[in-house]
This record gives sequence, C-alpha cells and structure tokens, in this order.
Amino acid sequence: MTSKQPLLGLLAPHVLLVLPGLLLYGSAVHAQSPADDPVTLDRIQVRASRLIGVTDFDTPASVDTVSLRDDDNSSGVNVSDALRGIPGVTARDRQNFAQDTQLSIRGFGARSTFGVRGVRLFADGIPATMPDGQGQLSHFNVLGGDRIEVMRGPFSALYGNSSGGVVQLWSAEGQVGDPWRIRTTADSEGAYTQGAQLPGKVGAVGYNVAATRLQSDGYRDHSEARRDAFNGRFDLDVGETRALTLVFNHLDLDAQDPLGLTRAQAQDNPRQAPPVATLFNTRKSVQQNQAGLVFEQRVGNAQTWRAMAYAGQRAVEQFLAVPVAAQANPLNAGGVIDLGSDYGGADLRWSWRGELGSRPFEFTMGTNLDRQQQQRLGYENFVDGMLGIKGALRRDERNDVRTFDQFAQAWWQFAPRWSLLAGVRHSDVEFTARDYFITATNPDDGGEIRYGSTTPVAGLIFNANDTLRLYASLGRGFETPTFNELGYRADGGGGLAFDLRPAVSRNVELGMKWRNARDARLQAALFRADTDDELAVARNVGGRSSFQNVGSARRQGFEASFDTALGADWNLQLAYTFLDATFQSAFLVCTGAGCSVPTTPVAAGSRIPGIPRQQFFGRLQWRGEAWSAAMETVGVGDVVVNDIASESAPGYFLLNLEAARQWSVGSGGLRVFARIDNVLDQSYIGSVIVNEGNGRFYEPGPGRGFLLGAQWNWQR
Repeated sequence: MTSKQPLLGLLAPHVLLVLPGLLLYGSAVHAQSPADDPVTLDRIQVRASRLIGVTDFDTPASVDTVSLRDDDNSSGVNVSDALRGIPGVTARDRQNFAQDTQLSIRGFGARSTFGVRGVRLFADGIPATMPDGQGQLSHFNVLGGDRIEVMRGPFSALYGNSSGGVVQLWSAEGQVGDPWRIRTTADSEGAYTQGAQLPGKVGAVGYNVAATRLQSDGYRDHSEARRDAFNGRFDLDVGETRALTLVFNHLDLDAQDPLGLTRAQAQDNPRQAPPVATLFNTRKSVQQNQAGLVFEQRVGNAQTWRAMAYAGQRAVEQFLAVPVAAQANPLNAGGVIDLGSDYGGADLRWSWRGELGSRPFEFTMGTNLDRQQQQRLGYENFVDGMLGIKGALRRDERNDVRTFDQFAQAWWQFAPRWSLLAGVRHSDVEFTARDYFITATNPDDGGEIRYGSTTPVAGLIFNANDTLRLYASLGRGFETPTFNELGYRADGGGGLAFDLRPAVSRNVELGMKWRNARDARLQAALFRADTDDELAVARNVGGRSSFQNVGSARRQGFEASFDTALGADWNLQLAYTFLDATFQSAFLVCTGAGCSVPTTPVAAGSRIPGIPRQQFFGRLQWRGEAWSAAMETVGVGDVVVNDIASESAPGYFLLNLEAARQWSVGSGGLRVFARIDNVLDQSYIGSVIVNEGNGRFYEPGPGRGFLLGAQWNWQR
C-alpha cells in the first residue's frame, strides 16, 4: 500500500515547475534596483479575519497564537499536536488517517464523524473549508508553518457559516539567509516521517516550499497509511505599496480505516479492528490540489484594498462496511462513496484607517463569492460475492453549492481606555442537486434549497492599565447543513434532506487578558452559546446517518490559560476548560437496528455527545545551551458517546516526556530529539464516533510509545 517514492521525488516536480519562474522574476526586479544594498519595504500583513491595526491583546475575543517553533519534538505532521495547549479546543488525531483530525471549539464540531464542521479553516488567507461548511486539516503542512492562530466563538464579521470560530495556519515568509531543513522521525508503532523545508529569498521573491511524507503501519490493525503533502508560499514585492502572495497545496492520501470498536472489543484488545473492517477492506483515498493568491494595494496612508482568489480540486474514494443486505433496498446508495469536487471563490474587501471624533478608527467592508460543484457517485461494495471492491453504480448526482456574502466591520477607540468592535455579515447559501440515476424504483432526487442569515457581532474592551484588558462580546453564529448531512433523508426516502434548517447560535463572552513586562500571559473567559435548530442524528441504518433539527441546545463554560517564564531557562504553560453542553429541548431518535421511525426519547438537559466536560493541559519545559527537556500532562473528562447517554468513554490522564540535544556542525546545526508518550501506559479511549449505528463508538488511544527524530538545519 505504501509508495516507495523518495521525499525528493515528491518535492522536486512542484519546485521545478514553480520556483524557477518566480526566481527569474525576482532576479529581474532586483536587477532594476539602482543599488545593490537590500531595501526593507513597509510590509503589508495579509490576515483573513483580523483587524489590521489592532493586536490580539486589544481584540475583544478569545484569540491564541501558537508558534510552530523549530524545536518541536513531535512527529511534525499532525495539527492536533500544535493545538493541544489551547483552552476550549479539542483536537484528536484519532489514530486513523482515513477520518482526518477531529476538531471542535467550545463543543461546536464535536459531532462530526469525519472532517471538520462548525469551524472555519484558512491556510495563508486561503479557505480550507469548502463552501458547504465542511473542512479538512489534512493539507495543513506544519513543517512549513510559522504559526497557527485560533479565534474562539463567532466574534468577527469577516468570515461566515460557522459558530465555533476560526483556525488559521500561516506559513513562514521566506527571507534572505533562512536555513533549509531536513527532518525525519520514527516511532515504536511503525510510523516514519520525512520532511524538507526550503525557505529563502531571491531578489523580490520570498519563497517557502515544504514537503512531508508519512508512512505508518498504524497503532491498530488495518490502519496502514501513507500521506504526502506539499505546500508552497511565494511572496512577491511588486512595489512599496503592494503585496502579492501565491499559495499552492497538494495532498495525496491512502489509508485503511480500522473503524470504531464496541466497549467490549476496546477492553479486550484495543489494537484490533472489527471483523467487518477487513471483510470489506474499509479504506479511503484522497487527492487534493489547490492554488490561491492574495493581493493587497495600499492607497495613501489610510486605505487598503485586498483581493483573494482560489481554486481547487478534491477527489475522495471511500470503501465502507455497508452490509450487502442493506443494499438490496433500491434507494440505498451503495457501500462505496466516490466524490469529486471542483471549488473556488473570491473575496474583495476595502479597509480604511483614520480617526472618528479625533479618535483612532478602522473600518472594513467587502464581499465574497464561493462555489463548489460536486459529483457524488455511489457503488456497491461487492461483485459476484467478493467484498471490498467497487461494483454496480447506485448513485449519480451533481451537487452544487453557492455562497454570496457581504460584510462590514468597524473598530473605534472612542475613549482613551475604551474601544468598540462591531460588525455584521449577511450570508446566502444555495444548494442544488441534479439526479442522473433514475429508475422505476429510484425516483428523481433532485431539488434545491436556499438558506440566508444576517449575523451581527459586537465587542467592548476596557484598557484597565498597560498589563490588563477586560472585555465583553456578543455574536450570532450561522451553520448550514453540509452535503454530508443533506445526503440522506431521515424518513428513508430518496433525495437530499431539504427539510433540514440551519443552526443559529447566540453567543456571549466575558473575559480578561493580562501580561507583564516579562511576557507572562494569563487569559480567562466565561462564555455561553444558545443554539436554535441544533443538528443531530435522526437514525443510522445500513451504515448511513441521517440528520434532523432537534430544537435548542446550550454550550457554556469557563476557560483559562497561563504561560510564563520561570527564570532564564524554564517555562510553564497551563490550560483548563470546563464546558457544559446540553440539549435544551426533548426529541426522539432511532436506536434499534433497522429503525425507520424515531421513538426513543432524549430528555431536555441531556449532555451533547462527543464533548468532554473538563480538559487540562500542562507543560513544564527546560532549555539549556545544548540540551532541552519537557514534561507534559493531559487530562480529559468522560465523554458521552450517543444522544441517549447509554454509554460514555471514561476520562483519562496522560504523562508525556521529551528531550533533545543540538550540535553546531560545519555550516549548519543538528538536533536529535526523543519523546515518550503515555509514560504510565494508561489504557484510554482517545476519541469517539458519536452515535455510531452499530455501537462501535470507541477509538482507543495508544499505550506507551516512543519517538526518535533528527533535524538538520543547513545555514546556506
């Protein structure tokens, strides 16, 4: 299953196609300069959802920035490793590359079986969330990254169709003299990574290209995986008042799917896969290519125009364990999903910075348009009694989603110690389905539906002194169903579930931010989100989930983080989250095999599944001149696995250790590092599959594991 293509073979074609032309352009521009000395330009920062002239510290919202440091001691391929110290965020790699990272913010997105929903994703200002609201973290290349920014809650008008917040990965901007990096790791579960990052600058072109390869035997049976990723960022100096950034992404993934386990199976042997996984050879392949550009033009000292455009293709083929008997139903779409998506969009915005009433003022307005065209094919997963192979066609649809949004946001420091952030966004989302598989027993399933919503936000911040900020925020969130949720009707009939309504949330937050001159930082926030038309599973039949609106839900809690230096060599990081997530309305669900009419009640006040009530993270790190070491602790509370709360995954506490040694060798530096995860060898459930129809809710986490790695930095 794994490819033998070396990492250089993965990296070279992309670099050779893109880099020479840009470098020639950069050299030509540089040659026109009358002087050979480098000129430092007034750089324009490209940010997708942030204020231009306002720092995180002065923003009335929970914002965290994680630096992707050169001294990371993990495998360097999972975004979840970088996000584990942020309160309010749950990120799990699931030990299953066929289902991508599980990500939720303040409980939004926790119910997603695969992919990310309820949270907007961006990579270098380019959307990584599809127009229908479904996103993927798989093409986030950590090796080439500079930082990850996380905004929790819908407290910006500059993005839409989400309630949880925004996660943005920013690649490092190449500079003259940047070292090139080669990195490799191996762990005790048979996972190997190779990576190379080539940043730099030639003339007017700054470049940062990175490629990574992951090959893994998997912690569990039937979980072998290979993932190749390439990211390229090119920053072109096109004038002192202009900035142009080009971004390219490529992903190639093949992974077996070990599925979930029942409680008994997880306790008996957490490494096993259920028999149906091997019987049907459950697996997934993904190929994605995406390109985008961001152009900024400053007009005078007050105005800035920003234009963004992107386009991409994503192909997914997934083999499921849908029983052959279930496919006897003429309305069943089969056990093989084949999705081909062409998508793209554009965003145009204008910003003005000046004064209003002799006080600093900033205003942004704009519009964006996105479109996704998806060919959804379904096939039987058997041929002549042989399972796990693509058989007869059972579904052929062309699905289309278009979004058209307008937004405006203003920030005003109306008094020496007070500032106000206010904005509004109007979103129109249109879904269209055209059915090309029509038989006597399978009628036309086509149709269309349009959703619209206006979402205001407002935040007030008080500058108590140089070190302390107090703030309050109000906001409205808007989430449409994704294609995955619209794909099957709750009544078992054919066609898309056009009866689903978008979930709308009302959010409030009270918080404080403190920092001192030595950069010790403390953040704390109380939050509450009330949602109408909460989306939940209606039934699971024949390996398919259908959804319903279940009334109101509430997510409320407290989160805090603390980061400080302890002397010259030590650093302490702490994060804590308490989250109470409950259904506020009673509703009915299906629980029995083959259930077609929901009859089992879920009482008002029941916990929303997939969300731990408490999370804790602690990290104590020591850095010496050549040596470094760290200790991490991770605590997670119990997690309900289904709507009726008949089962739950118990909480757990993990201890991790790491150490590293670096040497200066010739024209570069060598760093060797080691990490021990789950030092106490605890048995635990790392993630859950919410409302899994066969009772296979549990995805066990690995026992004690070891990782060794080395990184070479070549100072050119």
